[in-house]
Amino acid sequence: MTETLPAMPVHRAAPLDPPLEYHRLREEQPVTRVRFPNGTSGWLVTRFEEGSAVFADPRLSARRPRHDTPEGEVSEAGEEAPFNPTFVMMDEPDHGRYRRLLAGRFTPKSVRRTLQPYIDRIVDEHLDAIAAGPATFDFVQAMALPVPCLVICELLGVPYADRDGFHHATEAMMDMANSRAERDRGARWLIDYITRLVADKRRTGAADGLLAELIAVADGEDGFLTDDELIGMGVLLLFAGHDTTAAMMGLSVFTLLTHPEQRADLAAHPEKTGQAVEELLRYLTIVQFGLGRVALEDLEFAGQHIARGDLVVVAMPAANRDPRAFDDPDTPDFDRRMSRHLAFGFGVHQCLGQNIARAELSTVLPRLLARFPGLRLAVPADQVPMDTHGTNYAVKKLMVTR
Repeated sequence: MTETLPAMPVHRAAPLDPPLEYHRLREEQPVTRVRFPNGTSGWLVTRFEEGSAVFADPRLSARRPRHDTPEGEVSEAGEEAPFNPTFVMMDEPDHGRYRRLLAGRFTPKSVRRTLQPYIDRIVDEHLDAIAAGPATFDFVQAMALPVPCLVICELLGVPYADRDGFHHATEAMMDMANSRAERDRGARWLIDYITRLVADKRRTGAADGLLAELIAVADGEDGFLTDDELIGMGVLLLFAGHDTTAAMMGLSVFTLLTHPEQRADLAAHPEKTGQAVEELLRYLTIVQFGLGRVALEDLEFAGQHIARGDLVVVAMPAANRDPRAFDDPDTPDFDRRMSRHLAFGFGVHQCLGQNIARAELSTVLPRLLARFPGLRLAVPADQVPMDTHGTNYAVKKLMVTR
């Protein structure tokens, strides 16, 4: 008999705010059992400190089983995921060993040295193209999508000409409204693509980009990295490296165009850009269905008994609007001083690419406002189409007039 549980809140009364039901859950049931949109059940955590504790608790494993299939649905692939879990679904010490292979390329210093000049150039080129084009345009297609795609291609050594293919595959894989079979087909496209690209780089001896560096590790004598692991890392970095930042960039501009006080503040004080980006990350928190962990043992957590094998999901948009952690959390405040937020997760699994996302946002937002001070929405705010089914919340199209 199927357990009767309330559904995880998903309906948004306003496009830039999380579901209103999170307010009640934070106050009355901060750790509660729900049924998730994909049909699975588990615990939903809606407060900031408790959410942080989930990510830091070694009794809660990132090595979670496949749980993105609605009950009763059978995938054409049977029960197997399209590829083996990457290091983001590993616990220590395995997670740390693989993450250390990549960490040096993602530090603030490395991003400033190796990627910032490239980001500066392509952002200015796209602003020039906007200035030379129609007065009304889709910001997503003009900048929010191409800039992150170009950056991740530059980092990995992936041909930008292939962007339509890998972006469409990413959309299919991350759309929770799709069947598991449809999502798996997107994942397989990415696997096949990275597999062919790795083979081509080996054949030609190409040395450009992070993929080539990982190939050198895989081909080394110690056998530390298998080809399956190499391909899994390439897939993860390619889809996560462009989709997340594209979503955040589009939402950030939508926020600035609908919050004139905050827009004016950033335009007048570009020195606040770093604080503004952190506040937008907190305020928007694009990971709309949260991040999960699985209990390795029976445990007591925040007054609830969680059984071994239970799924525990942190509702990050709710946690980042917790009034216990942030004053007036539903208002973006570019003067806010905060020690941290959960937009990139927390603990050892905190998002590897966060410094690249910060660099892109910190470059685009002040330059966009300075270049086009009269930028405005070309349609009413309530007519901006939102992606309510993707793993990352986003605007599908943002028509603006310069």
